[in-house]
Amino acid sequence: MTNSPARVTISFFLGCSAAFAAADNANWPQWRGPDNNGTTPISALPRKVDAANVLWKAPLPGKGCSTPIVWNQHVYLTAPVGGKDAVLAFDWSGKQVWQTTFGGEDKGKHRNGSGSNPSPATDGKGIFVTFKSGNVAALNLDGTIRWQVNLVEKFGPVSLFWDYGTSPALTEKNVIIARMHAGESWLAAFDKLTGQVRWKTARNYETPREVDQGYSTPLVIPYDGREALLTWGAEHLTVHDAADGKLLWSCGEFNPSATALWPAVASPLVADGVAVVCFGRADKGVPRLHGIKLAGKGDVTATNRLWQREDVGAFVPTPAEYKGRVYVLSDRGQLDCLDPRTGKTLWTQTLPRSSSNFYASPLVANGIMYAAREDGTVFVLQIDGGFKVLSETKFSDRVIASIVPATDRLFVRGEANLYCIAAQ
Repeated sequence: MTNSPARVTISFFLGCSAAFAAADNANWPQWRGPDNNGTTPISALPRKVDAANVLWKAPLPGKGCSTPIVWNQHVYLTAPVGGKDAVLAFDWSGKQVWQTTFGGEDKGKHRNGSGSNPSPATDGKGIFVTFKSGNVAALNLDGTIRWQVNLVEKFGPVSLFWDYGTSPALTEKNVIIARMHAGESWLAAFDKLTGQVRWKTARNYETPREVDQGYSTPLVIPYDGREALLTWGAEHLTVHDAADGKLLWSCGEFNPSATALWPAVASPLVADGVAVVCFGRADKGVPRLHGIKLAGKGDVTATNRLWQREDVGAFVPTPAEYKGRVYVLSDRGQLDCLDPRTGKTLWTQTLPRSSSNFYASPLVANGIMYAAREDGTVFVLQIDGGFKVLSETKFSDRVIASIVPATDRLFVRGEANLYCIAAQ
């Protein structure tokens, strides 16, 4: 993921905080996992998801769509409580051990949205959350509030067609919040200990209608020997220095036809030094997929596009990477395995058709993929030159959040309940 010498990259990783250091198999510290690729090496996870495997079920106080995180045998998630934004903590037995509330909830507009769309993130010392209402907070692991701020009050309202969904990203010293909308867009760094704004960088581009609006989450990556932020939205993929927000690298021209109503929803994925970027509207049969080489400095639009596809992609689900291959699960259930360097399809197969879409992003563990559809159907697939369905189970809840692994368990967050699934 860097064009610097290998020894620089190695020393960089060794010096980074928990945001970079791969957590052990017992933890899942952020939305797409410790390596931001939707993959875990755990081999003890259940190969079947059904009622017989439900170890416990915990009722939730209100509709939230955020993916939970796991740290030291505790599960943390966001949800509304009594009309307020809140963070809830559950222990390994499913008992709720604390909840912390903030200001008033701003309810979701989309049928699959909520005021609690963004996932929490943790560095093992604190929990960092953000909500549609503009509430941003840092909590200690016992649920006490370290600091909080409201970004709507501080920087003005968010102008999005739908519900804010960008999760916080953690650097060594700061929590990063991105706002990409029809207005002044920016990346900002808040000190993890104090909440003080360390820097705020404008990220404004002229685009067709709605294309300036973004729901994707920045990735913390090593770049050119430093900690950096890879951000996708407004037809541009950018790399910013995590220390001061300075723009280091950018790639544009993702939408030469100037098509409107194409917001950025799926986050980018990095595989083998290539940023794989979903664009277009795969949910409406108009997918786009790009492979961009992560190297160089400045504007690399003319030099770094390795490949692009107009027949494969996803609108909402973020792809996963496993053993050097990219797995793109489309909104309608088509699963493609790609080579990230060439963009070539190695195999493609489609899940059973339904009127429902996939909103959750896929999880891959030891050659097994877990994929949840919005109607609550969870598929467990063995992936090897194609896929074989190992189980297909429909929960009573709608499932928008991505499935989370830890140790020998899976956590499925439905609209009304949190489920813990264990191997038999």
